[in-house]
Amino acid sequence: MPRRAPSRAGVTGGSIYSILWIPVIFCAATLTLYLLAKGITYEEDGEKFELKFPTSVDDVSEMGTFLKKMKSKHLNYLLFVYCFGYIYKQTFAIPGSVFMNLLAGVLFGPYLGFVLASTLTAIGATFCFLLSGNFAKPFVMRYFRDKVHMFQQKVQRNRDSLFFFLLFIRLFPMSPNWFINISSPIVGIPIHLFFTSVFIGLMPYNFVCVQTGSVLSEIHSMNEIFTLWTLFKMMGIAVIALLPGLAIRWFNIKIN
Repeated sequence: MPRRAPSRAGVTGGSIYSILWIPVIFCAATLTLYLLAKGITYEEDGEKFELKFPTSVDDVSEMGTFLKKMKSKHLNYLLFVYCFGYIYKQTFAIPGSVFMNLLAGVLFGPYLGFVLASTLTAIGATFCFLLSGNFAKPFVMRYFRDKVHMFQQKVQRNRDSLFFFLLFIRLFPMSPNWFINISSPIVGIPIHLFFTSVFIGLMPYNFVCVQTGSVLSEIHSMNEIFTLWTLFKMMGIAVIALLPGLAIRWFNIKIN
């Protein structure tokens, strides 16, 4: 008990007005993204296409068709805008990463897309970690106090195997990643362990999404679904999808 008192005091520290920096940063990032996206427009047969965040598989397919036409001439710019948009969504905990991962598979293929998705997920989550740690502590504690203290107790219990615990909660498909991101700096998780656990722990999820996007981009008719290569890739996706469950079981043994 004497050891927990300083930790709780540290959790509740900080000025309530520091939260006001987050809307400022959000508006600046949104304006930057808007200006970047305006540089990617396309008009064909009287129809004008403007860049937006995909919110469905149909959006991914439509955007993939359009952006592929730009990729040969504006690859570096397209890559930069995609990276900025992905980090933006992760930083501000905006839902929809699954569609960004699918789009990565469509645009950049299974290998580069997977590397991008895993790296950008970790970078964006770390930015969210930094935002929360520097500006949102009072806000998080005001609205999520019980959940934060519950998470803190779990972190304290697993302090000797903290990295495996962090991997465990990232691999578990029902974990609220947004809450883990905003509460991790408050409960004292080191940033290097946070980044690494996100990068490795979400690899299976990112791999499945990116590979699915890559497969979808190669299928243009029903006949193409049953090619040997497509079936092989689908089997690979299914195998990878099973890995988190096996890893969770192993990490659970390791932690306990």
